[in-house]
Amino acid sequence: MGQDQTKQQIEKGLHLYQSNQTEKALRVWMRVLEKSADPAGRFRVLGCLITAHAEMGRYKDMLKFAVVQIDTARELEDPDFLTESYLNLARSNEKLCEFQKTISYCKTCLNMQGTTVSLQLNGQVSLSMGNAFLGLSIFQKALECFEKALRYAHNNDDKMLECRVCCSLGNFYAQLKDYEKALFFPCKAAELVNDYGKGWSLKYRAMSQYHMAVAYRKLGRLADAMDCCEESMKIAMQHGDRPLQALCLLCFADIHRSRKDIQTAFPRYDSSLSIMTEIGNRLGLIQVLLGVTKCWMIQKELDKALESIEKAQEVAEGLGNKLGLLKLHCLCERIYRTKGQQRELRDHVVKFHECVEEMELYCGMCGESIGEKNNQLQALPCSHFFHLKCLQTNGTRGCPNCRRLSVKPGYV
Repeated sequence: MGQDQTKQQIEKGLHLYQSNQTEKALRVWMRVLEKSADPAGRFRVLGCLITAHAEMGRYKDMLKFAVVQIDTARELEDPDFLTESYLNLARSNEKLCEFQKTISYCKTCLNMQGTTVSLQLNGQVSLSMGNAFLGLSIFQKALECFEKALRYAHNNDDKMLECRVCCSLGNFYAQLKDYEKALFFPCKAAELVNDYGKGWSLKYRAMSQYHMAVAYRKLGRLADAMDCCEESMKIAMQHGDRPLQALCLLCFADIHRSRKDIQTAFPRYDSSLSIMTEIGNRLGLIQVLLGVTKCWMIQKELDKALESIEKAQEVAEGLGNKLGLLKLHCLCERIYRTKGQQRELRDHVVKFHECVEEMELYCGMCGESIGEKNNQLQALPCSHFFHLKCLQTNGTRGCPNCRRLSVKPGYV
């Protein structure tokens, strides 16, 4: 298959893919991969296969094609192709929750400075790195990366990237319980979709609606949460987007749990758990198991709650997701307090405070914890964040956290 024929077949596959004929598109692209003698065409078709498998939640296949793409890029001896293939490798590992590997591949991308493509891709690299740091609960570095990605989006007038970053920032602030910002950023993403998104994939609309649903639920606006989640789920079903379906099912379950409708919540959690396991979203698994635990606690089935916690703890420890571990210790504390088991209670109180210290989840001004309840937060240029009210009350001539870090003990 020559260069022109390769190009035609790639375009044919794209047309099928955009018409929701995904399996036909994949067959066309796989034929190109088998028969094409054009390395640049092979590189491009591998990019199509990586994107398609990412959207279907076939993350292991996504990773497999990303590895092949790296070899093709090396064959082409083009630094632009190499940068793009390392980004795809980083994204594949991000989807599989291999966050340390994601960060490592992102750093490789950023070290390939000077190429035309790398300058355009740096925003996407920063976003992927931010998502990985967020998965590891390293909040300051996550925020730093998201803000860099946002700057790249603004400088390059890249509205699609801006939309994706806004969704990640919504997730960031939802985790830290600043629900005003958790809603603001996905609403901003939804505005971008309305203003610029006519030619975009519907996944951007679905993504913003899902993150709005999460924020609305946290704010207790359950009807709004249900509307947004239903719209997101409808698009996910139309496009065979398994990862988003799993997240929507989790959100539906959480909404039902918030309504104390536990019998409706459980089957939604089960369905979400099944897809999360199938696609390998271990971060999502932790969230599902946390929801299931809370349902058992509402029903006063404390031993069943502890079983769910044990499963979630194993996943969270494997991932290095410190916030997940903190939440699990908090739930254990409540359970053992109810059971009157003082030794176990003390053990989890200690572990809970160790997690808070490790993540620096406290305000450097008032010393109170961050993420315990809904509170407005404000980040300084260094990406350390504080309670907004503390900054407004005390003002600052610089970051108190940075000042503390710069104080080195003297030699005796």
